[in-house]
Order: sequence, then structure tokens, then C-alpha cells
Amino acid sequence: MSLDLPLTPGVDALGTAHDTRQSRAEDVYGLLKQDIADFRLIPGDRFTETAICDRLGVSRTPVRQALYRLQQEGFVEVLFRAGWRVLPIDFQKFEQLYDLRKVLETEAVRRLCSEPHLLGESEYQSLADVWLQPADLRSHDAVAVGSLDEAFHCALVAATGNAEMARVHRDVTERIRIIRRLDFTWAARINATYDEHALILRAIRARRADEAVRLLGAHIDASQTEVRKITLHQIYMAQTASLQSPAAPR
Repeated sequence: MSLDLPLTPGVDALGTAHDTRQSRAEDVYGLLKQDIADFRLIPGDRFTETAICDRLGVSRTPVRQALYRLQQEGFVEVLFRAGWRVLPIDFQKFEQLYDLRKVLETEAVRRLCSEPHLLGESEYQSLADVWLQPADLRSHDAVAVGSLDEAFHCALVAATGNAEMARVHRDVTERIRIIRRLDFTWAARINATYDEHALILRAIRARRADEAVRLLGAHIDASQTEVRKITLHQIYMAQTASLQSPAAPR
């Protein structure tokens, strides 16, 4: 499938061409990053720039720009005369990222409890509409719940009003996405996420800071424990499921 990317108008031909290349590189970057998050490309997979160019119908320049950006962010690596590879899972790195995530989110929850105006009524209600649902109305779509889970945690940090704190948290969220979403391949973890998010929200609403921090810490620890159990078989199963989904061909 080729990328039908809109051209970005410029003041002259040179400017337009430059903007177009940047736009294409941005789109290729987004598609490849989504492929990694959705397990169409899994840790250890090797590929060439030519293969990506052929699949997406773009030239080598935006593909190379996108890959260098993904390399800087720690998603892929270039192999000498052998193309590119999605980096294998570095569990020590993920342990450190989970620790950082816990520090950021627990501090955010403390602030939300001590300064209740930070999480306004509309923001609280938006979260409550998703997570305080009766069991029969809960989503059991792993991809959808994974996205909702990320949005929940990012919303709590963003509500503090600290833009730099939110930026770092978003970066951590993107870097752990590939393994975090494996947590939702089990129905029990999906239900637990709904239950735990509901308890966290109610504790924040009641301004019970110690309880909210304890609940959030336990919630993150449970996810981290599941990450330690990840096997190559789970990853390959996730890839198989992704490639069989209607949205897979691109």
C-alpha cells in the first residue's frame, strides 16, 4: 500500500519540496512506530529500507529519516550491511522505565489529591465514563483497552499542569508501549485494570492521597510483574493476531 500523503504548500518550489519530504518522513515514522506497537514488527525482526519503501510506496529518503529517528528513540538499530532490526526487549531498561513511570504518576496523584481543582469535574467525568462502567459494558478489545489505559494514566499526569512532567511521562509511555500492551492479551488483566482504575479514581475524588498512591503503586507493580513473565511465544502470538486482523495489510 502506498502512502497518499498531502503536499504541504510552501512559498516556492524548494520550500514545498522540503515540506513534502518532512511530511512524508513524519508519516513513515508514525506508521513504523505503530507497526512496532501493534506487533506487526516484533523485537528481533530484520528488514531493509528497500522493503519498507516498496511496502509504503515512498522513496528511500523519508524512510531513512524515519528510521534514524526511531533509532535515536531506541526502537530499532542499523546492522552493518544487513539492513535494520527492531531492538530485542531489554528487560533491565523496561524495569527502569517502569520505576520512572511510578515516580511520575504517584507524584501526580498526590498533587491531584492535595489540589482538587487540578482535576476538574469535566476531566474527572470523562475518566469516570470509561472506567466506572458496570461489568457488562466494559470493552474486552485488547487494543482498545490498551489505548484507554494509556490515556487514563497520561490524563492524571497532564492534569497536574506541569508540561515537562507530562512530556517525560508521554515519552516513557511510548517506550514501554510494546510490552505494556501484552498485558491486555489476558481477559483477567483487562478486568483487573477496570477495577483498579475505578478504585484509584474514587480515592482521588475523595482526596485520600495515601490510599490513592498505594492503589496506583500496586496497579503499576502488577503490570510490571506481568511484564517479567513475557515470553517470545507471547510476542509471536501477538504478531500472528495482529497480522490476521483486518487492519494489518498496509
